[in-house]
Amino acid sequence: MVSIIEEQAATETTSVDKMEISYEAKCALTIPIAKPLATRKLSKKLYKCCKIASKAKSIRRGTKEVGKSLRKGEKGFVIIAGDISPIDVISHFPVLCEESKVPYVYVPARADLGAAIGSNTPCSVLLIQKGEEYKDKYKECVKGIKELPNIYC
Repeated sequence: MVSIIEEQAATETTSVDKMEISYEAKCALTIPIAKPLATRKLSKKLYKCCKIASKAKSIRRGTKEVGKSLRKGEKGFVIIAGDISPIDVISHFPVLCEESKVPYVYVPARADLGAAIGSNTPCSVLLIQKGEEYKDKYKECVKGIKELPNIYC
């Protein structure tokens, strides 16, 4: 009798762990300054571009590395996670991007951003640089970012 209850408890915990949160639920958990927020379709394109760029070693990840790259004048586009707490960690990136004339966009979850580059740890900020291996995907992403409202580019 005890083994049946233990089995049910084990299956319930695994089903909760594997449960996927919807895009709308992730958007509801974003911080108030997360504008412009990527659409579901654009988010998928961005994640694919991240995956290809990480294999080509054309990304900068993390707040320190991306901030330093933007101050040095490196070009590309910036992806910022929208569920960062505290906000102070990433609040200066939109200003840095606008000063550098680098397009930026928010995505709903930092866990998804980390997974897109093949990392087990979540990632808060990425700078994707232009590369020959993925120039078509790169152009699609930049075009999609520039079409979003409330952006300076």
